[in-house]
Amino acid sequence: MGTIVRAPEHKEFTPAPEGMHRAVCVDVLDSWTDPRPAEFGGGLVEKTRLVWEIDALMDDGRAFTASQFYTASLHEKAKLRQHLESWRGRAFTEQELQGFDLENVVGKPCQLQIIHHTTRQGKTYANVQTIVPVGKGAQPLTSSGDYTRVKDRPKDGAGDGCEEDSVPF
Repeated sequence: MGTIVRAPEHKEFTPAPEGMHRAVCVDVLDSWTDPRPAEFGGGLVEKTRLVWEIDALMDDGRAFTASQFYTASLHEKAKLRQHLESWRGRAFTEQELQGFDLENVVGKPCQLQIIHHTTRQGKTYANVQTIVPVGKGAQPLTSSGDYTRVKDRPKDGAGDGCEEDSVPF
């Protein structure tokens, strides 16, 4: 079977609230490649995404999640490196820069500063501006258990609704 494509579902969502929040990392998505904009030299760039639960609750009582896309790089100017060093409270060693396993951050507490960005189309997104360690004496947040990691979710094995005999071309 080949690649199945579908029209996107229209989903209404409320972005995580702005401000400083206690959080815990609940997922790291495997890296993928995206095209790099021409103004940045073109080509392909490896990306990843981190996901956190925060200490604010949605109307249904579940914890809000916040996520941030990153270039999968520990270059000195990379946002991922800056966020990880700020979160850890120290710079990476030369040895750590040779290869850092992002799985190490899953389950680790922190504080996130979230700011909202509204697109020209009027859609509001919650962006992780800053990540810092949990303050001294503060109670670290733990996962609610409601979030299922992307790698652990069931694969969509349902029929694609298109039988070979019914294809109109």
